[in-house]
Formats: sequence, structure tokens, C-alpha cells
Amino acid sequence: MSSTLERHVVTLGAQRVGDGPAVVIGDRVSLRAQRGDARAILREGVALAEPAGMDDLPVIAARARGVVIGAAWTRDIPLVRAVAALGLPVVVERRHGAALAEWLGVVDYCVAEGNDQVILCERSDLGLLRAARAASGRPALADVSGNIGLCTAAVAAGADGLIVDGTPADRRAAEEAVTLVGALLRPEAPATLPECRQAIDRVDATLATLLERRAELAGVVQRLKPVGGFAGRDHARERELVATMAQRAPELGEERLAPIMNAVIEAGLHLAEERTTR
Repeated sequence: MSSTLERHVVTLGAQRVGDGPAVVIGDRVSLRAQRGDARAILREGVALAEPAGMDDLPVIAARARGVVIGAAWTRDIPLVRAVAALGLPVVVERRHGAALAEWLGVVDYCVAEGNDQVILCERSDLGLLRAARAASGRPALADVSGNIGLCTAAVAAGADGLIVDGTPADRRAAEEAVTLVGALLRPEAPATLPECRQAIDRVDATLATLLERRAELAGVVQRLKPVGGFAGRDHARERELVATMAQRAPELGEERLAPIMNAVIEAGLHLAEERTTR
């Protein structure tokens, strides 16, 4: 695949999918699953709606921000084309067992109808999700509703967002995954001050999590060392640590990293000493 492949960004309501931070979508309604009157089921502003048939499309067009081509009916080409013709952003789920070519072929039907606002969606095969995203340049969502444990792995695999149809706890798990893993792995180029501050908040959340984990591990080290606490500090190892970190953060360099890591180490030592006196 060419490294110059154009990356598509799709705006779904207030969310940009495929650019910047990963998103969490907790508002997906399947009219196929609920089998009722679309006008009674769909509320105004629902994020994603999956039709049961052609009759649902006018209501979806009026009330939903995006429409789903469900995995179970990707071979219903007339309905696929009619959905694409609505002009709404389209989420194309992969049919179980479908190869990459078949999945992306459904995207081609949408584009042929003049709708280039297409997002891919996968439930289980994160390797295929990554491959489809790379081959097409399209943003990709992972539907983790059936397995909330996939949140972290999905973001790490490159998912541009998570669909979560579950409990508030499930939603929090998804938000945590896109914040922590996304801050480490997803490139961001914020264009406004609020966007920049939000990006910094995500990095700080990850940094706080890692600092807490480091302090826990440092506490274990203090219990294992012959001489713990401040008296047992190994300054040679600390210098090696800073030098290694500088290879990953060359702009900061050893001179700037040294006082930062000294503060981190001392905070961990203070915490370890406090715990021994409790």
C-alpha cells in the first residue's frame, strides 16, 4: 500500500471520526433487532440507526446522524444503495466470514451512489480492521458491545472509535481506553486552544496512570532491596535510566529529564516510607 494513501475523515454529528482522538459512540439503534415502528423507536438526534427495510429510511433520514449497513444484510444491494443515497454518514459493518474484498466492495457501492462519508465497523477481528483501514484509507470503528474487554486492544489496533451499547460502566471503560491508549498511540494535531488543552488532558491522564503504576513497582523494589528507602538509592542506575529515556525524548534530553525523574523517584520513595509506617 502506498504511504500517500488519502485518509478520509467523516463527521458524525459533533464527532470527527478518523482524525485526532478516537471517539466513543454509545447510541446505536437497530430497527432490525427491535422490529417496531421506526417513528416510535427512533428519537431525534440518535447517533446511528440500522434500518429493517426500505420503509425505515425516511424516518432515519429525518432523525439520525448516521445510518448503519448491518452485517446481516450487506448483500442486500438495493437496500445498501438506498441507504447510501440518503446522504448521511454510513457505517458499513463486516458480514461474518466476509473477506476484506467483499467488505470494501460494499463501500464501493456507497461511493457509487455519491456518498463518500463511509466508516468501516468490525466486531471481533482487529487484525482485519487494521488491514481494512490501511487498504482503504477509511476510518474504522470497533463495536465492542459484545465484548467490552476488547476496548484497549481495539484502540491499540488503530480503531478510530468504539461503539458501546451497554452499561454506564461499559461506557466508562471505553472512554478510559480511548483516553489512555489513544494518548500514547494516536497522532493529534489540535488546531484550537480548547482542542490542544483536551489533548494535553489525555496525555496527563495517561501520565498519571503510569506514574501510579511506577510508584507501585518502586514500592516492591524497596521491599526487595537489602537497603531500602532514600539510603538505598542507586544513583548510577538512575543516571542510566535518564539516559535511556532521553533516547525516546531527545527534545527534552538528559538535562531536562534528570530533575523530572528525580522528583518522580523521590515521590515514590516517600510513598513507600509512608506505607511502612502505617
